[in-house]
Amino acid sequence: MRISARADYAVRAALQLASSRDDGPLKAEAIADAQEIPHKFLESILNDMRRGGLVVSQRGGNGGYRLAKPAESISIADVIRVVEGPLVSVRGVRPPELSYSGPAESLLPLWIALRSNVRQILEGVSLADVASAQLPAGVAELADAPTAWVNP
Repeated sequence: MRISARADYAVRAALQLASSRDDGPLKAEAIADAQEIPHKFLESILNDMRRGGLVVSQRGGNGGYRLAKPAESISIADVIRVVEGPLVSVRGVRPPELSYSGPAESLLPLWIALRSNVRQILEGVSLADVASAQLPAGVAELADAPTAWVNP
């Protein structure tokens, strides 16, 4: 699985909003500066997140962006889907829409299993979990495995 810069920036922007929830709306420039995200790119991402119902914008001198709902109810998967679409695709196609034959036939259940695991992790972690550095136990266990940090 590949996490694009767009998805990474969207999650980081959402985390910035989650961590400053009580401070009122944040201007895009402040988010961009805090997370070192190119401002124009961030504006496009924030617009996608607004259209997707994850953030709301407020105009005026005290304007900016804020989360549309509590950080506890927004998963990392929600953010990625809003800016990128499906979490797992093969050649741009969702796994259930694929078919294989012959020796490649068992690829489909493999792609489905991969999608299931990606969903389980990304849907099971909220913005609040990451912003508070309190990852769910199962995710923390996976990250703590020595082989998780080794590039094959």
